[in-house]
Amino acid sequence: MRFVIIGAGRVGLRTARVLREEDHNVTIIERDEAMIRRARTQEFTVVEGDGSREDVLDEAGIAQADVLGALTGDLNVNFTACMIAKYHGCRTVMRIDEAYREGIYRKYADAVDEVIYPERLGAIGAKNALLGGTIRAIADIAPHLQIVELTITEAAPVNGYTISELELPADATVLAFGKHEQPLGIPSEDESLAVGDRLIVLADFAVLSEVRQLLVGEDPKQATANADADSGIDADTGGIH
Repeated sequence: MRFVIIGAGRVGLRTARVLREEDHNVTIIERDEAMIRRARTQEFTVVEGDGSREDVLDEAGIAQADVLGALTGDLNVNFTACMIAKYHGCRTVMRIDEAYREGIYRKYADAVDEVIYPERLGAIGAKNALLGGTIRAIADIAPHLQIVELTITEAAPVNGYTISELELPADATVLAFGKHEQPLGIPSEDESLAVGDRLIVLADFAVLSEVRQLLVGEDPKQATANADADSGIDADTGGIH
């Protein structure tokens, strides 16, 4: 896949490295000279300029890109870039930071394909390490939504189904799919689900239990308890950790 990443700071450059390690094509847009030098030292293709300008995005190949990651610390740059990329048919991922509260999530989540919050991702990574298992949280993009990665098990009722046959709850959507030990990508309707395959799902906390039952094969009680743990809800008190 072809990715355009805006921002060669800590978040953008690390993301670019991960994508390149999975053999994706990555172009970075950056306007800070020191960051440009650092990215080029690591042998990335870098376009110098403001990522919210259409001519700069054109130079970076936005018309041929599959995904734009607007990962700078400037919300206005990120949002403008995503709107331009949407016009060119790209999937859009927009970064927001600590200063922007839940209202910003709700405001922008409908305009772009995915909103990420790096500070929150760090906490989620720690939670994943503590919980283990065959499901891990990737991002909370709103108070009631979470993006999770699930691994198909032998006990999963959908084991052997195709993507087109998969019927998730109304408040859950498949964002990406990857065969066992293969890179994630846009799911094809004809892809079949087998043990070890991974699905990236955007789900409302209210349906996480049902999603776990379908894709991981947990019984209802276990799925509810684990879904509560994923969303930070205390099963006994209903409170938030």
